[in-house]
Amino acid sequence: MTTFVALGDSITLGVGDPVRLADPETGQLRRAWRGWAALLAEGLRDPELHIVAGNGACSADVERDQLPHALQLRPDVASVVVGINDTLRPNFDPGRIEAAAAHTIGALRAAGAEVLTMRLPDPGRMLGAPGFFARPLARRAHQINAVMDGLAERFGTVHFDAARDEAVYDKQMWAVDRLHPSERGHRHIARRFHQMLAAQGFPVGLEPDPEPGNRPPTKAAQFAWMATKGTVWVVRRSTDLVPNLLALAYAEWRAGPDAEAEEQAALDLADLPGNAALPAGAPAPGLRPGPPAPAMPPSASTDQDLVGTGPVG
Repeated sequence: MTTFVALGDSITLGVGDPVRLADPETGQLRRAWRGWAALLAEGLRDPELHIVAGNGACSADVERDQLPHALQLRPDVASVVVGINDTLRPNFDPGRIEAAAAHTIGALRAAGAEVLTMRLPDPGRMLGAPGFFARPLARRAHQINAVMDGLAERFGTVHFDAARDEAVYDKQMWAVDRLHPSERGHRHIARRFHQMLAAQGFPVGLEPDPEPGNRPPTKAAQFAWMATKGTVWVVRRSTDLVPNLLALAYAEWRAGPDAEAEEQAALDLADLPGNAALPAGAPAPGLRPGPPAPAMPPSASTDQDLVGTGPVG
């Protein structure tokens, strides 16, 4: 049996990949989220999946609330995919993010788990935000990626570089809110992690199918979502994110075009080589693979906590 515990935020909860599940008591179908972690679990040997991720979770929330539960489950594989919410918070602090993520990843590795981590794609590019908003978001994403790169090297994680995977930026990979993967996007993440685990000799089953099993939402359905739940998210986040981004944009404007050009050059350099996609299943350059996790006693139980409630934040 392979015990897989998935920590993180609403991306790991599967928001953006809706499915219909039968209620075990009534038999009636209900809406739920599936996502990349559930899809990856299907490609592991005799999987037992536990999703302990939470909506809106930042790195500190994962350390404080999710890690203790994850350790109790004694995982063979654990994922720590987090950071997008940190980039959207006004109290953004790379030092605190690094400390929380280091404790989380280090504790899981010390417990014998193979740990999956991911570099974030550029949120400004995904959102299609104007430059004066996109640059602060890009800078924060680069800072988090630098933190996660260092921790991946330090602890030997399976580290997927979504920032330099050009397929990630395909519009088909993202839900209407442009912050959560679509079903196709969730399948892409699951396939990348499956390929990387297989390349390192970790026992896996069949690779997840790249093609969605459900029809994508219609334009009308996307508009309806944005007009209801999407609007709620925008209003809630506008109270802290927008003023903070305006302050950052104003500071950059005051710094002048030379500082802007210098920062953009630094961001481009951080994403070398040339924003090229990594080969399928290949780890980021310079990262050493961690040792396989020890086998755990078999269990017949399966726990898939797949239901999410809304977008990031």
